[in-house]
Amino acid sequence: MKPARIVVLVIAVAAGGVAALLAGRSDAPPPPPAPVALETTDVLIANSDIGLGNTVNAQDLRWQVWPTAAAGSAFIRKNERPDAITELTGSVARAPFFSGEPIRESKLVKVGGSGYMAAALPSGMRAISLDIVPETGASGFILPNDHVDVILTRRDRSAEKAAGVEVITSETILSNVRVLAIGQSVEEKNGQRVVDGKQATLELTPRQAETLALARQLGTITLALRSIVDFKSKDTPAAVSDDNERKSGVNVVRYGITATTTAK
Repeated sequence: MKPARIVVLVIAVAAGGVAALLAGRSDAPPPPPAPVALETTDVLIANSDIGLGNTVNAQDLRWQVWPTAAAGSAFIRKNERPDAITELTGSVARAPFFSGEPIRESKLVKVGGSGYMAAALPSGMRAISLDIVPETGASGFILPNDHVDVILTRRDRSAEKAAGVEVITSETILSNVRVLAIGQSVEEKNGQRVVDGKQATLELTPRQAETLALARQLGTITLALRSIVDFKSKDTPAAVSDDNERKSGVNVVRYGITATTTAK
């Protein structure tokens, strides 16, 4: 074999040895990072769906492991209230809960022997019902928790004497009031978009309740359904002139009737 070939072979073998040596000395891949332990706490949740107005039983509640960082301040934690299931048993749901939803005490109310409606009414408010038919109740499309205007339609006897013909007047006497129930239904059920009932129960202030009680004796009451975007709007009381008050005998404004006697 020629010396040149021997030299080339020696160099190739030496280079291969060096490469193998370097590969053996390369650093091993770093180990995967150790998993970080997630801090958790036990949170009270609904074990099954709880409908609006339903009484909460112990079987409706259970503790669920929950990430501590995601547990809101309104959640009920077992380490803070270990007897919460016993404490909340017998409460009434002021709003529906879905299965797995954390329980918030603000959505429950202790009835203390009273009915649901009395327990659910905000302080200072009154519930008053009135008869409705499809013609005066938006054909059944008014649902609990909708807002409505209350319209009084009646004959104006004083105007009839002056004009010599029948005079019918219609005025909004209450504006933007909440519907508590239609018939015996206090919530939409099973996706039902129409609730049939012969009575509507409204949430009113004591003054508004008096207004409605008087208006029922004067003529026909109609409920006008408001758009959902108008629920929080503030209506301005309508101005009523002294002449109109004398004609009607009733001071009708958007928030109440303040006079109950007919001028002679």
